[in-house]
Amino acid sequence: MNPVISVGNQDFRSIIENQYFYIDKTSFIKEWWENGDSVTLITRPRRFGKTLNMSMVETFFSNTEKDQAKLFQDLEIWKEEKYRQLQGTYPVIYLSFAIVKEPDYERTRRKICQLITNLYMKYHFLIEEGFLKDKEKDFYESISVDMDDNAATMAIYQLSDYLSRYYQKKVLILLDEYDTPLQEAYVHGYWNELSIFIRSLFNATFKTNPSLERGLLTGITRVSKESIFSDLNNLEVVTTTSKKYETSFGFTQEEVKEALKSFDLRDSFSKVKQWYDGFCFGEQRDIYNPWSITKYLDTKVFKPYWANTSSNQLIARLLQQGTEDTKIKMEDLLNGKTITEILDEEIVFEQLDESENAIWSLLLASGYLKVCEMSEHETYILSLTNLEVMKMFGKMIYGWFSKPTVKYNDFIKALKMDDIHYMNRFMNQMTEEVFSYFDTSGREPERFYHGFVLGLIADARMDYVITSNRESGFGRYDVLLEPKNIEDNAYIFEFKVQDSMEEKTLEETVAVALNQISEKNYDAGLLARGIKKEKIRHYGFAFCGKNVLIGK
Repeated sequence: MNPVISVGNQDFRSIIENQYFYIDKTSFIKEWWENGDSVTLITRPRRFGKTLNMSMVETFFSNTEKDQAKLFQDLEIWKEEKYRQLQGTYPVIYLSFAIVKEPDYERTRRKICQLITNLYMKYHFLIEEGFLKDKEKDFYESISVDMDDNAATMAIYQLSDYLSRYYQKKVLILLDEYDTPLQEAYVHGYWNELSIFIRSLFNATFKTNPSLERGLLTGITRVSKESIFSDLNNLEVVTTTSKKYETSFGFTQEEVKEALKSFDLRDSFSKVKQWYDGFCFGEQRDIYNPWSITKYLDTKVFKPYWANTSSNQLIARLLQQGTEDTKIKMEDLLNGKTITEILDEEIVFEQLDESENAIWSLLLASGYLKVCEMSEHETYILSLTNLEVMKMFGKMIYGWFSKPTVKYNDFIKALKMDDIHYMNRFMNQMTEEVFSYFDTSGREPERFYHGFVLGLIADARMDYVITSNRESGFGRYDVLLEPKNIEDNAYIFEFKVQDSMEEKTLEETVAVALNQISEKNYDAGLLARGIKKEKIRHYGFAFCGKNVLIGK
């Protein structure tokens, strides 16, 4: 009988007690403890077992879990007497910011304050037993969602003091998904306010806290030291390129093979590798996405599970607004190529809108890119991680503009049939429905229309290599569809926003676009690659607000 998979279960105790499918990661406890770092920040992509490992650490060390030694008896950590004696011996403060996803600063601050208030309610016995002094009791009872900044940023510091005195032992502080509210703050425009609050909270909790034995934080990104951790000189940062904890998050190839064997799926290994392998932590290659592996074991169906677990809001925004060079590099990645970048693993959110390197750093930290090779001076050769990620990005542009009911492949069919009338009817119907949700009057309206058309033709990647803004002849074409079968037609698109000073009609704008294709010899690249002249089709797209005209 196959093991039972408890999908999405991140509670260590529940998984072990119910004998659900589990890959033993308890060696992380030993590695972390013996490294002896005062405060450790570990970054890994989402859904890579961070929360489950934090639950495991809490269950192992917490002195409220002394009776839970049986949970570890069949696991790797229990082989050493030293760790048997260490289990259940520390007061542990555990906090997660995973649910702090609010659209403004005030609601974010209140939610963090609520999480801290919940912690204080958990330890209310400190008051009930009369342990606290009168002034300490007053502070304890002041903790609420409405507390001021001074109380909020000092709350965990004070709780550490109370617990260490009560138990006569310093505390362990675990903070999971520390950067979730920070990413939301950047997306929604309240980064400056939140970063000040978080910096003060972290300084009191992890830097100036004499009651702290060890601290452990997890997240997706390494937020720049200057932004959040400026006062923490005791912080050990472990990123995806660090050698520490290489196999503690995600599944190794051997672990995947054993899992497939236990589910009678060993024959599917090569396809599993293609879909879900590709992550690299430190020098450890062939790390598999644990969320996707467990979903596949449960359903036995190959799908982009991991890619669909998040809205990817920040990633989508950065790519939508990215420079021409950014979009060209994304096209190269989608076509299976590599890019070479100089990266800084510290994510400076204030620079994301201005620095292309910051975008690639974020994509690497998030797991969408993998390091193929790294040389001196922080130069990285990068590629998309695996087939799952490639499929996600292939549909991302499509999703920016799409509605579930629209059959986008109808546009491709009409293009292949040279049905210009249907193409025009389809495009104008779509612009009427979709463009009302987006701003077409910005500084670079052509970029907006460009992105929209790329979304329409995303489904054509099975049969075409789609590129844009590349040099050919004496200029740069807007979009080119090069057939993978040399006998099929090739297509060149040129986009023009109507210049009301020069062109009285959209027909005139179409003519300008078509003339540009011919005059600048955009056919040159296709001809050089063996595509016959008669197989190359030219289309001019003229835009004016919601009105579109396609001509050839």
